Amino acid sequence: MATYAALLRGINVGGHRKVPMAELRRLLTGLGHGAARTHLQSGNAVFTAPATDPAALSGALEDAIAERFGFRVDCLVLGRDELRAAVERCPFPAAELDPARLVVVFLTRAAADHPLADTDPERWAPDELRVGERELFAWFPDGMGRSRLGEALSRPGRDVTATARNWRTVTTLVSLTDQLAADDRSDG
Repeated sequence: MATYAALLRGINVGGHRKVPMAELRRLLTGLGHGAARTHLQSGNAVFTAPATDPAALSGALEDAIAERFGFRVDCLVLGRDELRAAVERCPFPAAELDPARLVVVFLTRAAADHPLADTDPERWAPDELRVGERELFAWFPDGMGRSRLGEALSRPGRDVTATARNWRTVTTLVSLTDQLAADDRSDG
């Protein structure tokens, strides 16, 4: 069995597109996935499944949510190793920064192809944007609330699924996937 993290985009925000986490866990279990757990109310889940293409898992979850709730939700599924590698690629000194102001935007394609990848870094000052492999890293020293960079990142562009998580959530998801993998090894 492999361990995955599912990141749902734009649910449970302002009372719209409600997906209760208990229902999300049931959906994942109904799709045949094991050990489904959720984190926070913003669409973060971890689960186990036979090793397969994460894009296929994303598509199946999107279809199940559409059938159950009557609206489509973009989902991004990352394997445990892929999630851990993104954390290791962080170009910022994460241990020294406020984890609520450091954000990772996960993408379904190469970050170098993202419309913001080639923008002048000074355009976003004091905020900072760095390009990873399939993620963008952003540092918001004054918070994301009124940030021009934050606003730009909220519009992912065409033909790409993008969803952002703060550093605290990302590292928690790594811990949860590590825990599931350890549990799976001890059971097997």
